[in-house]
Amino acid sequence: MAKTLVLKAEVREHTGRKVVQSMRREGRMPAIVYGHKQEPVAVVLDAHDFVEGLHHGHRLMDVQIGKKKEKIIVKELQYDHLGKNIIHADLMRVDVKESVRVTVPIELKGIAAGTHEGGIIEEHLDRLEIECRVTDIPETIVVWVRDVHVGDAVHAGEVELPSGMKLISPAETLLVTCHMVAAAKTTEQLEEEAPAAPEVVGEEKEPEEGEAPQE
Repeated sequence: MAKTLVLKAEVREHTGRKVVQSMRREGRMPAIVYGHKQEPVAVVLDAHDFVEGLHHGHRLMDVQIGKKKEKIIVKELQYDHLGKNIIHADLMRVDVKESVRVTVPIELKGIAAGTHEGGIIEEHLDRLEIECRVTDIPETIVVWVRDVHVGDAVHAGEVELPSGMKLISPAETLLVTCHMVAAAKTTEQLEEEAPAAPEVVGEEKEPEEGEAPQE
């Protein structure tokens, strides 16, 4: 990544649910900065600036805490119960010369050959764990599916990673499959497949036509 986002942060001195709720109402977000054998520091960030940075693909950032600037990567995010808003972030200190392990979203590209054969593409996993230099963390990992036919599958070990990147996820991890679209069943087929209603012991049967009723 060529550009690094710079965020201003304040040391968080007070904790507790009410403090955090008040902080979020003010548009601020709690976070923790840790790593490099230094003490973790609880901080407060501007939520809007942080989220905007993520939306623009920033994973490597500079956090200004007082007079000290620390280079960090976003290691983990915590969302609210709806899975919509970020409510906390784990920020790990890094050195631009080192390699780190990160989880990167997968981006499927191309029109699968199997879609012309009556099949559909199913994505089984939407991200991969890789190892790369801090300055080379990609926004996404491209997985081409244009040569995927019905019955084919794509595994993590088959994905071509950019130079200098190492796959950490197991090579056999299933990412994508292509299978035929199941044909809709008719009402008659569903009725034939439905299990017969169990016969109730002692229940009187209606006499068939021409048959004398049981006494």
